[in-house]
Amino acid sequence: MHLLGRLKLVLALMGVLALAACSQSDKPSLDGQGAGVGQGKIIPGSERDFILNVGDRVHFAVDSAALSPEAKQILMRQAAWLKQYPNVTVQIEGHADERGTREYNLALSARRAVAVKNFLVSQGISPSRISTIGYGKERPVALCDAEECWSQNRRAVTVITGGAVSG
Repeated sequence: MHLLGRLKLVLALMGVLALAACSQSDKPSLDGQGAGVGQGKIIPGSERDFILNVGDRVHFAVDSAALSPEAKQILMRQAAWLKQYPNVTVQIEGHADERGTREYNLALSARRAVAVKNFLVSQGISPSRISTIGYGKERPVALCDAEECWSQNRRAVTVITGGAVSG
């Protein structure tokens, strides 16, 4: 009977951890410690500066590569930052949620990445500084079978590939 009680406790803890995975922020940690307050000064021109002060991702509606007004605001901040740091190069990673076929999601995620690139280019960023890739549904940031996770996975992330200040 004691073993059954432990098994129930382990299963309950696994359930709590599974739910917590859906509620985590999808902002990556650059230092493995999280990106919260008190973790050191943010150096202007660094990847951390870009992620925390500008925003490195935009989200999309279901089955869409259209940029929302909120996405355009983030991308305008990205363009301003990229103009301030002209040696920085980036890759736009397009992503999709888990629904749909692999082929459909690869194509959709590629369209999302291109939509972001085209917007940044329209804001004066040289296309030679921007590459794109579509990952489809292969790299989710949230894992659960619900809209709260799917909406986090429908995204394009701007990843700095070179030229950023170390820090």
